[in-house]
Amino acid sequence: MPQQAGILSDPAITAVMAGSWFEALALAREKNLPQVYHDCDTDIFGACHKDEPQGSFRNGIFSEHRCICMPATHSPEELAEKERKFRIENPDW
Repeated sequence: MPQQAGILSDPAITAVMAGSWFEALALAREKNLPQVYHDCDTDIFGACHKDEPQGSFRNGIFSEHRCICMPATHSPEELAEKERKFRIENPDW
């Protein structure tokens, strides 16, 4: 991976961040990205490509975060409801 300003970066990673399902969908449409996600470890929403890992680098090592990813074809309300149901069905996740 190329290194820029002391930060490892991968040009294949195109995820963009948002503050809600609504903003994540807007970003997905703007950037033509097929999925939206909620990073449950950082409470950040975003848009990304399918199978694109979400996480952070610490000391040059990538740590994957727990994310709920869904197609960007649902409404913000549907995404929130699906997340709510998932969390009820998986309380220890």
